[in-house]
Amino acid sequence: MLTLPSIVLLLGGAWRVLCELRSPPLFTSLTEHALPAGSSHNPLQVNYGMAVTDVDGDGSLEIIVAGYNEPNLVLKYDASSQRLVNLAQDDLDSPYYALRDEHGSSIGVAACDIDGDGWEEIYFLNTNNAFSGTATYADKLFKHRNGRWEDILNDEVNVQRGVTSWFAGRSVACIDRKGLGRYSIYVANYASGSVGPHALIEMDVLASDVIHGVVALSNVAKEAGVDKYTGGRGVTTGPIVNHNMSDIFCDNEYGPNFLFRNNGDGTFTDIAVDTGIADATEHGRGVALADFNRDGKTDIVYANWNGPHRLFLQTGEPGRIRFQDAATPEFALPSSARTLIATDFDNDQHLEVFFNNMANKGHSSNRAFSIRHDNDGQLHVMKLNLGDADEPAGTGTGGVVTDLNGDGTLELLLSHGESKVQPLTVYTSAQGKGNNWLRVIPRTEAGAFARGARVQLHMERSSPQLRIIDGGSGYLCQMEPVAHFGLAHDVGTRVEVTWPDGLTYSRRLSPADVNSVIEIPYPAKRSQHRTRLQVKWDLLLSYAEHGCG
Repeated sequence: MLTLPSIVLLLGGAWRVLCELRSPPLFTSLTEHALPAGSSHNPLQVNYGMAVTDVDGDGSLEIIVAGYNEPNLVLKYDASSQRLVNLAQDDLDSPYYALRDEHGSSIGVAACDIDGDGWEEIYFLNTNNAFSGTATYADKLFKHRNGRWEDILNDEVNVQRGVTSWFAGRSVACIDRKGLGRYSIYVANYASGSVGPHALIEMDVLASDVIHGVVALSNVAKEAGVDKYTGGRGVTTGPIVNHNMSDIFCDNEYGPNFLFRNNGDGTFTDIAVDTGIADATEHGRGVALADFNRDGKTDIVYANWNGPHRLFLQTGEPGRIRFQDAATPEFALPSSARTLIATDFDNDQHLEVFFNNMANKGHSSNRAFSIRHDNDGQLHVMKLNLGDADEPAGTGTGGVVTDLNGDGTLELLLSHGESKVQPLTVYTSAQGKGNNWLRVIPRTEAGAFARGARVQLHMERSSPQLRIIDGGSGYLCQMEPVAHFGLAHDVGTRVEVTWPDGLTYSRRLSPADVNSVIEIPYPAKRSQHRTRLQVKWDLLLSYAEHGCG
């Protein structure tokens, strides 16, 4: 017999479903034209992680796709045809040929400037069917050198050092742990007993020869305090509990999560238990950083594999920071989640959270929610109608966002695989076409993307918005190195960038800046108009001054 509370609950659920169905669809598909399935640009293969960086050095962004037992892809948008084309073709003379690495089983990928020369390196995490412990195929770290991409982990100096990871990793991210403009690669491995701790790979300055492109690498996880043994899954980096220094959050599959606070000297302390975000009984997957309630503090949202999803808002002050789960029952409802993305797809100033799921027993796969913080001070979470991006039979693995055609509306690219071969898919928002927007790209002193930088946009009529330049998030993935702001019908008045070293630069905005892309260089005289040789020479001077740094 139905009780009054149960009837109310059923009616409430039916009303939410009806509202979702009646709401306009968020996404429309671009796949058929932009990335036709079955071609060399979108082959039918198993794909996992994705990352966004400038692979060819022309100033535009490309999408890297990790192929599992298949070639990796490098997708570039061609404006004339409005299509994505794969630069990494089967051509030995191509500068991108090595990036294919078709014998590897790539699962995660991330890009960042490891040696401080202004050009991002690309790290592929390979598992080769090893669930945990030791893998059978080494990871790859590609550097643009001698006019082409080459694996520097295979250089003699790094082979001798034994720095190559042979462990079964799950996710990878980049972090400037000391604020020097040189990034480390954080690898969340899946340990088997005492085999396969988390790794932190970076350049050994004194052993490197940057003039000749020789980058000696070291695993500094132990000295940094992050060499933990656990079932690693998702990882994300950025100023979480620090204002500028980059911290590390890992939502693990077994055992508690890690929240590594940067101590300011390149070492880290795990404060997950103390801050209430350990979540020890759940199986973490996709993860992202955002400021959902626009209070200037970094919040953490993540998905648990077939467990309740979390929406942790940061509260308290330094020394007494806590995270409180604000997920509604509908948001938390378990699903077979992989990648999670938090961004403003329709440029209405409100963030959306997108779940790329694996189809489960014929049920609708993907989900998206609007997270609104209105004048009443409350957080409003509403499930959205995904439209074409629903993918009821999708075997989702990875996903990224970027603005392909420069119109200020983000495109969503999804990868699929594991249980079934499926092509990549591409979507764009069907909503918010009349809304204003702003995109901000901070640079390091050497001119690379300043991953981990904090970007705050002050508005004329609305509360400030906060973005963090992504060092790695989603799950297996890394988003575009751009702070994307939806403005709705408001305008920005001032943008403030804080680099991982604590340096802050503030720029006033004019009406002419609306609907534009703003590049913000590192504010130092010697960073302006330097040639690549000058960058390398300055690096040598920096090494002499700072030592191992």
